Amino acid sequence: MKRIRLDRLSSQLLSTTPGRPASNSSRICRPTRISRLQTPLCCQRRWQATTSDAVLEEIQYEEPPEEPKEERPPSLPSPPPERAVYSAKLAALHARLSLSSKIPLQILARALIDPSADANPRFNNANLAFVGAALLQYHTSELLVTRFPRLPMAILFAAMKGYSGVPALHQIARAWGVEAAAAPGEEVDPGLLQFSLDKPTVMMNKWGYVRAESKELLKYKWRRGMSSRVLYDDAFGEMVTKQPKEEAAKEDEPEVSDERNTKNLVVEDPSKNAHANFVRAVIGAIYLYCGRDTAKTFVKAHVLSRKLDIENLFEFKLPTRELARLCARENFDPPVARLLSETGRLSRTPVFVVGIYSGRDKLGEGAGPSLDAARTAAAINTLKSWYLYSPGGVAVPSDTFAEDAPPWKPAYVDIGEIIS
Repeated sequence: MKRIRLDRLSSQLLSTTPGRPASNSSRICRPTRISRLQTPLCCQRRWQATTSDAVLEEIQYEEPPEEPKEERPPSLPSPPPERAVYSAKLAALHARLSLSSKIPLQILARALIDPSADANPRFNNANLAFVGAALLQYHTSELLVTRFPRLPMAILFAAMKGYSGVPALHQIARAWGVEAAAAPGEEVDPGLLQFSLDKPTVMMNKWGYVRAESKELLKYKWRRGMSSRVLYDDAFGEMVTKQPKEEAAKEDEPEVSDERNTKNLVVEDPSKNAHANFVRAVIGAIYLYCGRDTAKTFVKAHVLSRKLDIENLFEFKLPTRELARLCARENFDPPVARLLSETGRLSRTPVFVVGIYSGRDKLGEGAGPSLDAARTAAAINTLKSWYLYSPGGVAVPSDTFAEDAPPWKPAYVDIGEIIS
């Protein structure tokens, strides 16, 4: 019996070539034929072309033509107007303000775009805000002048800022529920307020000029007269300056020049100014689409209805001397301070009540921990009662604009404030 070798059997089964019948001749090992693709790179030199390098250099290879790139239109700085009708935030804001259907959503969306977000005046709220600022300052000033005809100009400027200044309008816009976008762009919801912090907007000035000596006023703290404040400064009596106050004294510029006489001023707080411009733009849009009377009603309902404590705006340096000059100007008897009552004179917390009399007429009274403090408080209260005089419910000049309005009755005009 012949023995089978298992190693040979397994090698034949694993071989890739079929087995051949054994021959009687002696075995000769032939080299396995390797394809050209399986030959190593170092062994392929004999099959490479023998063309010279000079011929290869003359051959020019044509590169495939580049595929034309699709040119995308540049992104818009603000949302397109046609997207306004699809914004739920914008529709909610329109209904929240009870605006008329005459005002389209596209105009309300334009009122939300600050000039810092889109510099094109056809798509931002600069023009609407200018109209609204003029109306707002007009109605505020006529109300204050007719209701409090004796207010000093400094207090009148402060009261106007309290009603229609940037801080007040910023609070009104926040009360309306206006939300600001993180950054302006084409993809932003049209119902969001859009402004840029990198490119601050310009201040909305109806009047006012940059003084030639504005740098010296900030550097040396020069005094500004009330007449110059009325003539040169803005609607709130504040000096118009081109640079921020901190940097104005550091620049190496001529100290007196007219080169800074411009109205395009960079604001210090773009966020508050953008909210204020939105409120002004809404008032301007109401005036353009609904008329003067509707705009006046809107201003009364949202701006002039806010309570402003004018009494706390006063600040007197020498109230007793100012009261004496007031009595002399009005031909009153000289003011006399009289002690009305006191308690705890020898205690730790005494209280004295002093009254100011002019002849037999009592002008005012005040309380204090000492006689001098009580006399000063009485003089201050007397001056406030004089300056805060109000003739009652009088008509304002804008009431005569209606067709069936009664004729205008001139309002009371005071001589002016006391210069102490």
